Parts: sequence; C-alpha cells; structure tokens
Amino acid sequence: MVWSLFKIVIFMATVAGLAFGLIHLLESEEMVLITVAGREYALTPLVTVIAALVLLAAVWLLFRLAGLLVAALRFLNGDETAISRYFNRRGEQKGYQALADGMLALASGEGRLAVRKAQRAEHYLKRPDITNLIVAQGAEMVGDHTLTTNTMKALLQDDRTRFVGVRGLMKQKLEAGDSETALKLAEKALALRPQHKEVQDTLFQLQVQYEDWRGARQTLIAKLKSGHLPRDVHRRRDAVLALAQARDTLASGQVAEARQIAEDANRLSPDLVPAAVMAARMAIDEGKPRVAAHVIRKAWDVAPHPDLVAAFAAVAPDETPAERLKRFHVLLARHPGHAETRLLDAEMKIAAKDFAAARTALGDLAETAPGARSLTIMAAIERGQGSEDQLVRAWLAKAVTASRGPHWICGNCGHIHTNWRPLCSNCDSFDTLSWQEIPQSDAALTRTTQMLPLIVGALEDQRKVTDATMDAEDAEGGIVNEASDDSTSTPETVPERVDAQARN
Repeated sequence: MVWSLFKIVIFMATVAGLAFGLIHLLESEEMVLITVAGREYALTPLVTVIAALVLLAAVWLLFRLAGLLVAALRFLNGDETAISRYFNRRGEQKGYQALADGMLALASGEGRLAVRKAQRAEHYLKRPDITNLIVAQGAEMVGDHTLTTNTMKALLQDDRTRFVGVRGLMKQKLEAGDSETALKLAEKALALRPQHKEVQDTLFQLQVQYEDWRGARQTLIAKLKSGHLPRDVHRRRDAVLALAQARDTLASGQVAEARQIAEDANRLSPDLVPAAVMAARMAIDEGKPRVAAHVIRKAWDVAPHPDLVAAFAAVAPDETPAERLKRFHVLLARHPGHAETRLLDAEMKIAAKDFAAARTALGDLAETAPGARSLTIMAAIERGQGSEDQLVRAWLAKAVTASRGPHWICGNCGHIHTNWRPLCSNCDSFDTLSWQEIPQSDAALTRTTQMLPLIVGALEDQRKVTDATMDAEDAEGGIVNEASDDSTSTPETVPERVDAQARN
C-alpha cells in the first residue's frame, strides 16, 4: 500500500515537472541561434528541445542500422550473432516440441510416429543421446529389428548411453534365442552398472543355464551387496551353486578343490541333503568317518532322508546287522515319529531278522500311509514270520500300484526327478526341487522287481519270493517297462542300499 502511494506521488511529481518545464519553454521569449554551414537559424527554446530529441533519435537509429548490417555480415560468415541465436531458439522450440510429440506417440503405442518425431527432433536439437532412445523404442514397437539394432549400436558410441545400448542389444539377442551372445552382453552391462537388478537377474539366469557356477556365485554376491537379495536366500542359492560347482570340479578330477567346495555348500545350507551327502562321502574317502557322521547327523536333525541313510551306512560298510542297528540308533532316536525313521527302523530290524520288532517299528504306517516301500516291508515281515504265501502276495499286489514315495519334484512345473539337480530338467528353473510325496496313480510301478532285495536277501527261499512277486504283477495286469525318463523311474530305496548287509 505504501509502495503504491509512493509510485503515485513520483508519477504526479514527474508530470508536474514536465508540465512546468513545457510552460516555461512556451513563455520564454529568448531565441536560440544555431549556425549551420554559414547560415544562422533562430529557434525558440521549445523547437530547440524537439530538434535535439529528433537528432538523438536519428543517431540512435543510425547506430542500430549499422549494427544490423554488421550482424548480417557475421551471420553470413557463420559467426554466432543475435540473428543466429534467434533462429536457434526457434529450432530448439521445434525440436523440443517434436521430442515431446515422440514421447507421447510412444506412450500411445504409435511406434512409427514416434520414430518420425524423434528423427525430426534430432534435426533441430542434435541430441542423439535422447532422440536415439525414442527411435530405438519406436522401432522395437513396430518390429523393425534392423533399425533397432543400428540405433542400439549408435548408442554405444556415447558414454552416457552405452549401458542403454548394451542392455537393448542383450534383450534383442535373448528374444532371438542367441543366449550365448546375450551372456557376453549381460556381463558387459553388469560391468557398466553393477547394481542394476534386471541385468543381475538376466546374467544369473544365463550363467546357470550355461552351468557357469563360479560366475553365477559372483553375480549372486553382487545381488547381495546391492540389496536385491535377502541374506538367507543368498546362502541357500550359493549353497546350491557351490554343490553344482563341486560336482563338476570332482568330475574334472580336482578332488581336493571339490572337497573344499562341497564343505562350503554344506556349511552354507546344512539342510541341503545332496550337499551333506557329498561332503560326507568325500570325508569317508579321505578317511574321516567321524566328520562324515557328524555331517549326516546334522542334516538328519533338519529332516530325515534316505540318501542320508545310505551315506551313514557307507561310514562302516562291513558291520553286522546288529552292529549297524546299534550305530544307527543315533539317527533313530531323532524324529521317532517320522515316516522315514519308522521305515528305516523296520528295515534295520528285518536285516537283523527280528521280524516282530520290525512290525512294532513300522506300526500302522502300511495302513495309514500305504506306499510301495511300507507295503514291501510288510510283505517281508509276513514272509519272515512264516505267514501264508497268499497273504504275502496280497501285500505285494498292493505295493505294485501304491505310491512310489517321495521324489525330487520341481515346485515350478511338477516334473519328477530321480536324483537332485540344481536345474529342473523340464522347465530349467533354478533351485525348485524339493523332496515330496508323489500322488498315487493307477499305473503300475516301474522297476518293481528291485523293490524287494531286502526280502530276497533276508529269506532263504529266494525263488519263492520272486515267484510271489511275479504272481502279484500278473494279478495287477503286469508291470510296465522301465521308462528312460527320470520322471517315471523309482528312486533307490533303503532296502536296496542295505541289500548286501541283509544277505550276510
């Protein structure tokens, strides 16, 4: 308010001053004599002031015209001038408008229009680092692979856009199925942006696909450091990778290094059964049975598994059934109600020919959770206690079509594997295999004759048992031929693994 009042006062004072001066000039009777080229001009004060103002305006206009002429000559010479800056500003406005139109075209799915607008923007702006991005995305949108590839290669020339170009070429190679080239591009992209999550995931998948376990472990560390992977998940996946690396290292004959890597895998994830088994067996080969037994007991504490039983049996392969039963007590005392523990206890006592104790150990497992293994054990118990052949055949007939028991099953696609592996053989997903029960089917079991080695070894009348098995197969419509795919095969059972000892 005060400032507005002050401006009004200043304006009125200025107008009053000008009016006073003008009146003074009009009322003045004095003359001003101006001599030009020998001629005198008598001017009134008012005319003199007006003439001076006109002269100043003429001089100003003359200087402006001279400056315009000089600027035009410099413009024609290519120098930067106000004229060039004016046209540049107009070009930038057109370029940014075309750039905005191109981005809007991308958002609306008009790829060809986006390419045209980006090329127009490049004509005005000379900013390939920006316009090439729109051209590449627009060309990819309309399926112009040649233009996309050329534009991505152009992006490689600029440090600011090199990562974008490498990543774009990587994705293009993946879509084309050239995973080998995509792997190399992913490695370059990760070197440019070590914390980029998408590149980390892509590189990890490709390294696993090509069984580059060592490289995949390094990528996993990068994911952990960048905060894209929880520490517990990292330990589990690193253990799986270490186990796969140990297997390949052992296959190449580097036993010492394979042993160290297997121990690392078991340390990272004690519940990873294949890692515990490998570490234990390598400790046995090295002459360290106590270490092997400790590894197996630690894994057994997490969850019982038949592969752990086989490895524990290999610690002392020449012991008698009674000695083995005593040594296995450390496992049987843990998880006493677990199905695997009860089956193992029954098998151990059958091997020792204590069939009554085997029946007690098995309990009602054959009725509550009938499976091929539990039913086969019941057949062995009945035969060992002298039951009629008809009863033995009945148990064997049930075993033929019963559930095959737990297998390694892919949690992603449901594919069944005989042995554990880091990648699913069907969908190539990583670390998705888990030990699960296979749903019972109407199909006959494969390799049924291999279900009964314990019975055959524990009983003297081997021929009668074999005949009983064949009769059971005939009663059920026969046994299907063994399939070559691991999804239809039956894993090695505990009775198979203790067959040699049972015959003793």
